[in-house]
Amino acid sequence: MINHIQLDRFGPLGHIDWPELGRINLIIGGNGSGKTFLLKAIYSTLRTLEGYKRGNEQRSAAEILADKLYWTFQASKIGDLVSKGGDAPLSSMVMFDQKRFAYSFGKDTSKQISNLDNQVPPRSSHSVFLPAKEVLSMHHIILKSRRNETEFGFDDTYYDLAQALIDKPSMGRNYAEFALSRRRLEDILGGVVQYDEPSGRWLFVKGRQKFAIGVTAEGIKKIAILDTLLGNRYLDTRSVVLIDEPESALHPTAISQLLDIVAMLAERGIQFFMASHSYFVVKKLFLIAQERGWSVPVLSSAADGSWHAADLKDGMPDNPIIEESVRLYRQEVELALK
Repeated sequence: MINHIQLDRFGPLGHIDWPELGRINLIIGGNGSGKTFLLKAIYSTLRTLEGYKRGNEQRSAAEILADKLYWTFQASKIGDLVSKGGDAPLSSMVMFDQKRFAYSFGKDTSKQISNLDNQVPPRSSHSVFLPAKEVLSMHHIILKSRRNETEFGFDDTYYDLAQALIDKPSMGRNYAEFALSRRRLEDILGGVVQYDEPSGRWLFVKGRQKFAIGVTAEGIKKIAILDTLLGNRYLDTRSVVLIDEPESALHPTAISQLLDIVAMLAERGIQFFMASHSYFVVKKLFLIAQERGWSVPVLSSAADGSWHAADLKDGMPDNPIIEESVRLYRQEVELALK
C-alpha cells in the first residue's frame, strides 16, 4: 500500500504531509481547494510504476512519469505544474510499503525529469481513477480522441479508464469478496451494464430489456464502472482505486451502499483514495471506521489553503463541510422547537 505522501509546490497544493495512510483514505475540501489535483498527482506516480518495465516498455521511469504528468494534467510543459511565486521546485514523495518514489523539477522543465529517486519495484497490478463525470456514454469518443488525434481534451484519467473498461476478462474464478461486491453492485443497479463490441457502445440490460447507456441515470453508470472493472479482473487485491466525488449523481442510500462495498473491497486488499465535499460521505466513512475499528485517514483543507491530517477513527474532523452540516442541523432543530 501507499504509506505516506508528501508534496510541495505542486500546483495549488503548497505543502502536504500525509503519513500513516490506510486502506481507505479521504480528502475533503471545498471547490477549487485542490482535491482532484492531489488525486491526479497520486495517480501519475502509480501509473508510472505500473508502466515501468512492463511488457516491452523500454522507457525509463523518469520518461514514463514525464509523459504521464503531461497527459494527466495537460499542461503545455510540466514545469507549469510548479506553484506560482518563487523559484523553488515542485517536489513529490510517495512511500510504497516503506520504499520511496520521489522526484522534483523546476518551472522551466519541459518534458524531461532529471531528479528522480525510485526504490519501488515495478507494480504488476492496475490502478484506476474514477472521475466525477461519467465515462460510459462518452467511451467511444474518449478512445477516438486520443488514439487517432492525440490532442488535449480528455486527460489520461479518462483515457486509461476507457481502455481498462474493454479489457478482456481474465480466466479463472474471481476473488470471493469481489464476486460478492459485484452482486451487491448489481443489486443497486437493478440490472447489468454490457459492452456491445460490434457497435462499440454500452448498454444497460434490465431483465429482457436493453437501453442505450445515454438514457441511463448517471449514478447507474458510475456504479457500473466499478462492477465492470471487478468483472474483467482489471482490479486485483493490490490495486489502488482513486475516486473523485463518489457522491456525484448518487442519492444518500446509494452512497451508503457503495461505501459499504468499498469497505468490503478494502478489507480484501484494494486501497482507496477518495476526494469529496459531501457530509454523507464523511459521516458514512466515520461510521465504517467506528464499526470496524479501522484507521480512516482524512486530509482536510482549511480556508487559508493549508491541509491538516486527522483520522475518522478518532472522530469527525474540524472542517467547513462538517461545520455547515452541523449549523443546518441546529437551524432545523430550532425551527422544530418554535
